[in-house]
Amino acid sequence: MKILTVHNKYKFRGGEDESREAEDRLLISKGHEIRQIIFDNKSITGGAALKAGLSASWSLRSYRKVHRAIDTWKPDILDVHNFFPLASPAIHHAAWKLGVPVVQTLHNFRLICPGALLFRKGAPCEDCIHSWFPWRGIVHGCYRGSALETSAVSLMIAVHQTLRTWERTVAQFIATSEFAKRKFVEAGFPESRIMVKPNFVLDPSGPGTGGGEFVFVGRLTPEKGVRTLLAAMALANPSVSLAIVGDGPLEAEVRSAAAIDSRIRYLGRISQKEVLDLLGRATALIFPSEWYETFGRVAAEAFARGTPVIAARIGAVAEIVDDGRTGFHFNPADPQDLAEKIAWMRSNPEEVAQMRTAARQEFEEKYTGERNYGLLMEAYNHAVLQRAG
Repeated sequence: MKILTVHNKYKFRGGEDESREAEDRLLISKGHEIRQIIFDNKSITGGAALKAGLSASWSLRSYRKVHRAIDTWKPDILDVHNFFPLASPAIHHAAWKLGVPVVQTLHNFRLICPGALLFRKGAPCEDCIHSWFPWRGIVHGCYRGSALETSAVSLMIAVHQTLRTWERTVAQFIATSEFAKRKFVEAGFPESRIMVKPNFVLDPSGPGTGGGEFVFVGRLTPEKGVRTLLAAMALANPSVSLAIVGDGPLEAEVRSAAAIDSRIRYLGRISQKEVLDLLGRATALIFPSEWYETFGRVAAEAFARGTPVIAARIGAVAEIVDDGRTGFHFNPADPQDLAEKIAWMRSNPEEVAQMRTAARQEFEEKYTGERNYGLLMEAYNHAVLQRAG
């Protein structure tokens, strides 16, 4: 099968970027022909930011680029991951015009929320999911704290609601969790065209030894619960240590905390192999997100190394972690509750060892490349049949 993949990379690398690359590697390993069209938000600087905002609804340049690639290479599938803002939904229309089925992975909530996170003022927000034009997002400046920039995103949502872009051009949606699927169905997307395919981990190197420090891996942003994590460490036992991996707007706060508290190590961005090695040695991964995660790839990475996860009881990550078996839930934005879960895991190594076995079993049952490949091919075949019909 010939597959053209499209992805708009983020300035701060995250799970969507990792997942898209892993999926392409998996497909190549199975003998499929892959071509990639990659857009990169690092190119958005100065005056380019305004231009990107204006073209987010319809980029003629991106339309032509994808149209040309389809017309000359003739792929069987256009597989879209992130299209915002440089690719724009114009690329879906290019494929539709040429008769190529489109598969759209719903990595975030951009199609129904200007901020893409269903998150505002430190808490989940669903004010816009039933709106044709998400004006409330503009009032609150939900995209980058700017009413003007949010207007551009809201316009994109409204334009493609009017054009029925998602109904007409997308043959198959992929949600990465049942939770995410439910939110899109609540927003009016057809349930029959959304399948659930979680993210996966390639070459995890087997279970690790565990017993070391606690670990956080992710973008350093408010919705990821970074401040809750730091507050919990202030309450934690002096014997508890924490490694923080990632970069983002809250990097200065993390660096400051690490400078003050010798129990905290800030590692910045490290390679995927280093992340997996670190997770294998950890007592647990801490996943303190305060927004509706659509999946939580790093949780699957932890399970691959046999490492349990302490996760906020919210969104898809609460679905992924089986409380008391593969880790623990704690109340979102509650550092005291998180500190108590950390203390329990630090004090109960035998029970944690049982959690390690369960975490690895969870990985083998749900998050391997082989299982994911079967689901992905099911999505592609369904898309081909849907477009032909």
